[in-house]
Amino acid sequence: MDQGTTNKLGTQSIGKLLAELAIPSITAQIINMLYNMVDRIYIGHMPQVGTLALTGVGICFPIITLISAFCSLIGTGGAPQAAIRMGEKNYKAAERILSNCVTILLILSVVLTALFLLSGRQLLLLFGASAKTLPYALDYMNIYVLGTVFVMISLGLNSFISTQGFARTSMLTVVIGAVINIVLDPVFIFVFDMGVRGAALATILSQCVSSIWVLRFLTKKKTVLRIRLREMRLEKRYVLPVLALGLSPFIMESTESLLSICFNASLQKYGGDLAVGSMTILTSSMQILSLPLNGLTQGAQPIISYNYGAGRTDRVRKAFRLLFLCAVSFSGLYWALNMLFPTLFVSLFSNTPKLKDMASWALRIYMAGCFINGVQTGCQRTFVALGQAKISLFLALLRKIILLIPMICVFPLFFQDKVFAVFLAEPVADLLAGCTTFTMFMLSFNKILNKTKASQKP
Repeated sequence: MDQGTTNKLGTQSIGKLLAELAIPSITAQIINMLYNMVDRIYIGHMPQVGTLALTGVGICFPIITLISAFCSLIGTGGAPQAAIRMGEKNYKAAERILSNCVTILLILSVVLTALFLLSGRQLLLLFGASAKTLPYALDYMNIYVLGTVFVMISLGLNSFISTQGFARTSMLTVVIGAVINIVLDPVFIFVFDMGVRGAALATILSQCVSSIWVLRFLTKKKTVLRIRLREMRLEKRYVLPVLALGLSPFIMESTESLLSICFNASLQKYGGDLAVGSMTILTSSMQILSLPLNGLTQGAQPIISYNYGAGRTDRVRKAFRLLFLCAVSFSGLYWALNMLFPTLFVSLFSNTPKLKDMASWALRIYMAGCFINGVQTGCQRTFVALGQAKISLFLALLRKIILLIPMICVFPLFFQDKVFAVFLAEPVADLLAGCTTFTMFMLSFNKILNKTKASQKP
């Protein structure tokens, strides 16, 4: 087995290594962002029905996010575990973790597909669909969920490519799918006149190609870790640590579904379809921040996990400092752009004057605290990379479950402008969660590294 690619994780310059791993990961996330946004951009500009169709697709967001969250449960939970084993030179255990994760992803795909097909209508009504937007939401969801297995394989296993140091190959997984999606979208939506059904079909076909690419790479000789049929039988000693570590990113993503439900239900109550449509645009704007941050942390994760497993705490510290600086700088810059040019982002999704005006007003409120998201993401994901399941789980629960969702329900009780109050909950939760995460990280980071260093002394 060729281990040269992973050995550089413990020897190469941290700055050069982070650039080598993070740039392809960030590029992949940006392309993945386009992947998600292209549907909404085309749909929002559909003649006559664009606003209602965009709102309908936005109502499907909790389902899409939940599928992605299960990918993170396994991929983000399994990849750091595999990287730590590689740092310990235990490649056999790392391969067993990978193969067990494949089995779990396949099982989850079947369960989720059946669940959403059987209960989709009831779920969409719960998520805030109205009589006008429900048909568009159903058209999109019924086709999208048929491709759940492709989404699970491509997103869930791609982490195992990047964690071995094959960042460019990991990037190509997303690039291939995104290019196919971008090409097929206008063909299916406008040429074949399929509307939102065409957008969903384009998405699952592109994910199908991406999943084939991932499986092909992880079964060939070029990869360090390979999927092996004999290792796919589930073993508790590998599955439970993966689920424990993956629970934090799973909660962070799955609560986006619950969060979207709360936002949409409250906005439908206080502002109607126009407010829900604005929320679809705001969610897309937040992805422009969160997905590149995820790419940056994905690039840093193999470095931190490998060197933590190898006992190289000096390299762990350097990697975190550089990750933190980059994450905070990016989130601060993006915050400034949103405050100065809100209409710039909104115009991508709609040319309807009423929707543009409301979304531009709401964007400044909703994104007012996003400058601290770099702190939250950088520290929380470093806990994950260090295998600290309990701390990362609490921090995943903190922002959305403990703070944001209650605020969405409570704030309208204290403000005359109810829609303003709903949007205001986001920046308040961002600030409180970011400060708490940073404080806990500063108190825990040195203790974690010193404990590891002491345990490895002869």
